[in-house]
Amino acid sequence: MKTTQGDFALTAVPQSERQGFWKMLMVMMGLTFFSASMWSGGTLGAGLTFVQFMAVVLIGNLILGAYTGALAYISAKTGLSTHLLSRYAFGEKGSYLASFLLGGTQVGWFGVGVVMFALPVQKVTGLDMTWLIAGAGILMTATAFFGMKALMLLSFIAVPMITILGSFSVFKATESMGGLEQLLQHAPSEQLGLAAALTICIGSFISAGTLTPDFTRFSKTKKSAVTSTVIAFFIGNSLMFLFGAIGAMATGKADISEVMFTQGLIIPAISVLGLNIWTTNDNALYASGLGFSSITKISKNKVVIFNGILGTLTAMWLYNNFVGWLTMLGSALPPIGAIILIDYYLYRRNHSAAFAQQSFQQVKWTGIIAWAAGVAAAQWVPGIAPVNALITSILVYTITSKLSEQFAANKMKEGEVA
Repeated sequence: MKTTQGDFALTAVPQSERQGFWKMLMVMMGLTFFSASMWSGGTLGAGLTFVQFMAVVLIGNLILGAYTGALAYISAKTGLSTHLLSRYAFGEKGSYLASFLLGGTQVGWFGVGVVMFALPVQKVTGLDMTWLIAGAGILMTATAFFGMKALMLLSFIAVPMITILGSFSVFKATESMGGLEQLLQHAPSEQLGLAAALTICIGSFISAGTLTPDFTRFSKTKKSAVTSTVIAFFIGNSLMFLFGAIGAMATGKADISEVMFTQGLIIPAISVLGLNIWTTNDNALYASGLGFSSITKISKNKVVIFNGILGTLTAMWLYNNFVGWLTMLGSALPPIGAIILIDYYLYRRNHSAAFAQQSFQQVKWTGIIAWAAGVAAAQWVPGIAPVNALITSILVYTITSKLSEQFAANKMKEGEVA
């Protein structure tokens, strides 16, 4: 399998390299199929009735779908990754902040994901932990190295298999509870508030959703980019939450692979666990390669190899020490996507010069200020933290941009008078 010019890490994807709807849908579904989403579903299932759970998941994933769908539209129209789009909103050097945050968190989650696969497999099989981590790290790095074509191939295998095996396991788990009637009568042990539930649902994947343009820039049309993304986040992510919730209600375990282990489905469980993490981890490593390539101008493929080795070697340390920090850092990523969106719709929706001919400010302080305000709102404003971050960063960017334009216009008038 050949790579393609570093998968256009520093340029727009040409139309000749774009892909159709089904290939993009599989990639985006593979991105959303992740064990951490099932854990979040298990948390919601423990704190909500089944009807409340379904309402929260549908509302939360509609919000996620709208956010990521808007980013998908821009990327399909421009052919640009998140990191290149951020140059418009943050400036040439200012975009390095966005790329570092996005790329760094993905390397962190890559290492965590490797251990999330290795630990349960080691527990069941008794295989050496070091070799499991090394093997998983190498395989996941390989698909990220070969780029979008490898991501598509893996997703075409993984998505149907996870869906079929996971659904079978959930069906068995529901039967063990006494059927659908008992599931609908499930009462939470401790009630979870609506704001907290929506924060868990939206916050679980909005950070990765900010990287949507890294993949949807390969879509042939804007329509297919938006449709594949919305379906993936609305249906794919909802399915992960549903697997986690029913698993937790029936067995006390949120990860569908762990449920399958308890059901004696050892080989299917290892297959689902491995593919589930693999399809997200290779996307994460691929996106990290684009991010650090944007900063260093080093080939994406070389960066992917370095990041894969780094994530694999530090995997246990990351798993034991980094998860809480990564979760907190996740609040720093949604404002980046929000600012990219509002910058595009304010200034570039109807007239956008080709990226290669575009000149950028070194640092666009309106973007940096809006990002900081969004992060602060996520941390300290009551309510739904990710939504607070999105709304605040959009408002602050709009206001500071208009003030900056007015200030520049006034200075120009003063110069003309003088």
